[in-house]
Amino acid sequence: MSHQVLIQNYLAGIDQLRDALRGLSPEQLKATPVPGKWSTLQVVCHLADFEPIYADRIKRVISEDQPLILSGDPDLFAAHLAYLDRDVEEELAVIASIRTQLARILSTLPEAAFQRTGTHSTDGPISLETLLIRITNHLPHHIKFILEKRAALHSAPNG
Repeated sequence: MSHQVLIQNYLAGIDQLRDALRGLSPEQLKATPVPGKWSTLQVVCHLADFEPIYADRIKRVISEDQPLILSGDPDLFAAHLAYLDRDVEEELAVIASIRTQLARILSTLPEAAFQRTGTHSTDGPISLETLLIRITNHLPHHIKFILEKRAALHSAPNG
């Protein structure tokens, strides 16, 4: 897949996420219809929290020589960053803004830049291309869980 197609897929993620959320009420966003799993709102907050982290990682790999890229624990974020008190529209705006800005930056890069690397604190050397693939796949990966929650909500009594 060309980098330009990958960038287009990265940008398309926000519309895919919006489509997956369309029509859910605030109560449905906070519901936990799949036992032991985050609510849809918590999933969206997780996505919004990791967008700037990935943007920082990508920008560092573009700009710096072999930067250190720190790992983050999603469960600690969820436990401490008020996921159930956040607004889904604000979270979507964060994701959209970051993706729009970063796609513009990525579109200006020569092909060779996608082979630049940083060193992830747990995964070791990682290329810009791999970072972009990971964040591009992040939304579709979690959209599957959102759709699973939607289905569970609609199959529940009074759902």
